[in-house]
Amino acid sequence: MVDHNLETAPQVYARLGGVLYLIIIVAGLFGEAFVRDGLIVSGDATATAANIRISELPWRVGIAGNLIHLACAVALTLIFFVLLRPVSRNLALLAAFFDLVSITIEASSKQHLVAALFPLGKAGYLKAFEPEQLDALAYLSIKSHAYEFGISLIFFGCACLVIGYLIFRSGYLPRFLGVLMQIAGLSYLTNSFALVLAPKIADLLFPVVLVPAFIGEASLCLWLITKGVNVEKWNLRAGWNSVGNTRAGVRG
Repeated sequence: MVDHNLETAPQVYARLGGVLYLIIIVAGLFGEAFVRDGLIVSGDATATAANIRISELPWRVGIAGNLIHLACAVALTLIFFVLLRPVSRNLALLAAFFDLVSITIEASSKQHLVAALFPLGKAGYLKAFEPEQLDALAYLSIKSHAYEFGISLIFFGCACLVIGYLIFRSGYLPRFLGVLMQIAGLSYLTNSFALVLAPKIADLLFPVVLVPAFIGEASLCLWLITKGVNVEKWNLRAGWNSVGNTRAGVRG
């Protein structure tokens, strides 16, 4: 029974990780591509505010979907740590730290999307402002979200680089997935630093740079769901580390 559990555990983690990754991708795309991209008019606060007023429920649903995907991301961070620690416990822990920082910043960024609704309400105290001022306040909240989200992707990009390296070295996951994840990490870093240093360039890079990022993450997600890990090689790698730690303990 013990051997059976040891044999199936990494595969269960891998399949669960793939499902969580799929939820993250779908929820993220829904909130960004199908909700916000359809309502936000770049550079036009009045048109954006009008769209949100008409479609407040979809706006809120998009935010809720993002919060669900962040909860899934916390669980996926643990799963990646479990799956990749046989390669290097320290590097797997480093990737988890990068991920958790990214998740924390991204979760904080979502409050700006909620705050964008406040100036667009019908509360009495809002009468102290002109309609154009209220629209501008809502738009500023949306812009703040975009920049804070971009900052979160810097740390996520670092996590992708480390995860990609661990996958490449693992032997129980295909090396091409590791390369794709590292390309994804570089894509996120390029886009986010461009957003901070040269926003106009970032607007041009955004659609192009994030294509390889999507390919890398989607490939890993589908592989984990359909193939998982090579359990025999995972157990062998985990066994080597266990023996090494035991011997180190004896020598100590």
